[in-house]
Amino acid sequence: MTVKKIAVLQAPFGEDMQANIDLVAGMVKEAAAAGADIILPPELFQGPYFCKVEKDEFFASAYPWQDHPVVTQLAPLAGELGVALPLSIYEKDGPHYYNSLVMADADGSTPGIYRKSHIPDGPGYEEKFYFRPGNTGFKVWNTRHGRLGVGICWDQWFPETARAMMLMGAQVLLYPTAIGTEPEEPDLDTSAPWRRAMIGHAVSNVVPVAAANRVGDEEGQVFYGTSFIANHRGDVMTELNRTETGFTIAEVDFDAIERARAAFGFFRDRRPDLYGVISQI
Repeated sequence: MTVKKIAVLQAPFGEDMQANIDLVAGMVKEAAAAGADIILPPELFQGPYFCKVEKDEFFASAYPWQDHPVVTQLAPLAGELGVALPLSIYEKDGPHYYNSLVMADADGSTPGIYRKSHIPDGPGYEEKFYFRPGNTGFKVWNTRHGRLGVGICWDQWFPETARAMMLMGAQVLLYPTAIGTEPEEPDLDTSAPWRRAMIGHAVSNVVPVAAANRVGDEEGQVFYGTSFIANHRGDVMTELNRTETGFTIAEVDFDAIERARAAFGFFRDRRPDLYGVISQI
């Protein structure tokens, strides 16, 4: 069957990693019971979003990806429930640290990782202190429930990320995220541009897009929530508000979308012979 149900999860997360894992596990079970095949939790749900300040104590919360408690506990759950479950983690690889994504497939397997390609740096989002730029290249995961392209938060602002995953065969684009208020610009609200950027990827690639964000006030940094799923036309099919904890589900038909993509001609009419400037400047 090419008809699949996608769910996005939204919640606040605290200092207790086990409590956060238990919270996500419970929501995954509820979403699976509601028929979800692909379930997307937010970025770095293992704890608070620690990147708003530079403190070396947070390096201790990273693990090798195979041993990360998020992976060792939730990948088996994906197998038990028969769902595809992208898991965002803080990864330690020897002396190197990454913002990474482990894809847990519906049989419980974990066929490798994606390391976040674009690393932001600014007040409240000082990720370059904690993470190296990813060295895996973009990833599309061949899962039991389709070919899933996953970017991580800041990746979603870059059209190159979306197009690269589409050229690799993605049938849906997924973005686990942690985005909220700007500590030095309290009147700046980027929630709408955040969604518009991803909706643009949906339209220009004729592909459904799903984004999962956190909510809550973490020492003055208030996360936007507004997790959503848009269809291949850019219509928001379902969404959560700025404060609620929960999940929402939408259904997509990958075969029908593939026909629509062919009909639009965006990939037929590409001119890669003219695009060298993108990698030269």
